[in-house]
Amino acid sequence: MKVKVLLLLSCFISINCKEQNEVDCTAKSFVVTATAYNSLAYQTNSNPSITAFGDSLVPGLRYIAVSRDLLDSGLVHNTKVKIEGFDSLFIVKDKMNRRWQKRIDIYMGNDVGKAKKWGKKKVNIEYCILFKDSLP
Repeated sequence: MKVKVLLLLSCFISINCKEQNEVDCTAKSFVVTATAYNSLAYQTNSNPSITAFGDSLVPGLRYIAVSRDLLDSGLVHNTKVKIEGFDSLFIVKDKMNRRWQKRIDIYMGNDVGKAKKWGKKKVNIEYCILFKDSLP
């Protein structure tokens, strides 16, 4: 299992997944609108530390929420995502209200100032969809 995870991470680094013999996946890339959110009730709901997928949010984690149209593009729960402007990967752990399209929301813990400073930007995201026969 650890070997597959390391191979998958190397796939994200190169993002040319088809050249990786050990991991069969398809690279995807989109330009999306990226905003930021915090785990605060006024920004989410009465239980701001639980995502729409049922995961717990803890400040410091590199999580994102995705618009539901991106779920259909393979950007599903637990997908690792490279976001332009960041050095490390983020994990899809939440989904956004149905009104949004081609959008991600970057989790920024409880730091409202940091989220406001991020604002709203167009960014490129990259991720890899594993083929079913290469899943563990």
